[in-house]
Amino acid sequence: MVPGTSLLIFALLYWSFGSLRDALVVFSGVPLALTGGVVALALRGLALSISAGVGFIALSGVAVLNGLVMIAFVRSLRADGMPLEQALREGALARLRPVLMTALVAALGFVPMAFNVGAGAEVQRPLATVVIGGIVSSTLLTLLVLPVLYRWLHRERAPRVASLPTQPHGSTP
Repeated sequence: MVPGTSLLIFALLYWSFGSLRDALVVFSGVPLALTGGVVALALRGLALSISAGVGFIALSGVAVLNGLVMIAFVRSLRADGMPLEQALREGALARLRPVLMTALVAALGFVPMAFNVGAGAEVQRPLATVVIGGIVSSTLLTLLVLPVLYRWLHRERAPRVASLPTQPHGSTP
C-alpha cells in the first residue's frame, strides 16, 4: 500500500510540475519524514503496525504539501527572473510561516491520540506517533534540506573548458 501511494504521489508531482527535478526535490521530503516517523516509533517503544502504516501514508501527504508550498513559490520567483540564490532565500523566508502552520496544526491535532489511554488507544497511538515524529523531522528538513537540494539540482552549469594546447600539434615555439 505504501509503495503504491508513494508512486502515485510522485506521478502527481511530476504531472503538476512537468519537471523530474522539481518532482524529485519535493518528493525527497517523504523519506525524510518517514525517518522521523520510524525514530518516533522507536523512541516510544511502539511496534510497526497497520495503523502506523496508515500514519506513514498521511505523513507522506503532509511532507509533500510542505515541499510543494516552498518549491512552487521558488519556481514562481525564478519565473519572474529572480536569480537562483535569491529565489531560494526569499522562498524559504516567505514560506516559513505557511510550512510551520501546516506542520503545527497537523502535529497538534494528533497529540490527544498519541497520549490516549482509553478504548482504541493501541490503534491510535502508533498512527499519531508516526505523524507527529515525521512532521517534526519533515518540517525541519523541508526548511533546511529542500533549498539545498533544489540549488544543487538547478545550479547553472558552467561549460567545461578542456585544456587545449596553445600551440598547434607538432609545432615548436
